[in-house]
Amino acid sequence: MLAIAAAIICCVTAASPQQSPAFMPPPPGTLVQSQPVALGGETASTQWRATAGKRLVGAAYGNKFYQWYLSIYALRRGAYRLRYQSPGNGGPLARVTQASDGAKMWFPLQELRIVGAAALMQPGVQQLVVQSHEAGADCGAGTVSVFASGPAGSVVPAVAAYNPCELSATIVSGQNSLLLRGPYYAADAPMCCPTKASASAVLRYRNGKWTESPNYYKLFIGKLPPA
Repeated sequence: MLAIAAAIICCVTAASPQQSPAFMPPPPGTLVQSQPVALGGETASTQWRATAGKRLVGAAYGNKFYQWYLSIYALRRGAYRLRYQSPGNGGPLARVTQASDGAKMWFPLQELRIVGAAALMQPGVQQLVVQSHEAGADCGAGTVSVFASGPAGSVVPAVAAYNPCELSATIVSGQNSLLLRGPYYAADAPMCCPTKASASAVLRYRNGKWTESPNYYKLFIGKLPPA
C-alpha cells in the first residue's frame, strides 16, 4: 500500500503544472500582450519579458477611453521585476487625462502593439520593437520604438521612428531589419495631403549606425520623440 501511495503522489507531483514567475508589480490594467525578449543575449542567465496592457479611464457616448502601458521586466530572484514602464519612466506613451473643460473625453487617444523581438544590432542579442499611436483632435502620430539593454540592467531606447498620422513596423526575418510603413510627407506637405499616401522604408543597424532607406520618416537615435 505504501508503494502504491508513493507512486500516486509522484504522479500527481509530476502532473502539476509549473507555475510561471509572478510579475512584480503586476502590469497595470488588462494584459493584452506578453513577449519574451533576450535583451541580455540568448545565452544570458537573466530572462526578460515585455507586456502591453490597457486600463479603462473613462467612457461616454458609446466611446471608451484607455490608458495603455508598456512594461519591461527582468527575471530576478524568482520573479519578473519591473525595469521600465511607459508612461512613468519615459515614452513612447503619454499619460491620458480628461479634457480640461471637464468634457467626458480623455486624451490622447492611444494604441500600443508589441511588434516582437529581433537581433537588430548584433547576433544573439535581441531588441524589443513596439509601435504606438497617439492622437488628439487630428490624426495624431505614429511611433516605432526599439528598446535595448543598458548599463546595470537598465532598459534604454536604441532608436525611434516617428511619422504624422500613422506608422507601423514589421520585423524582416533573416535580414535583421525593420520594414516601416506609413504615409510620407515632404517638408512642405500639409497633413491633409501626404506626398505619398502609402510608403515604406527599411530601418537597419550597420557598422554601428542606424540607417533608413529611403529617408521617409524622422529618426531619433538613442532617444524617443518628445512628448
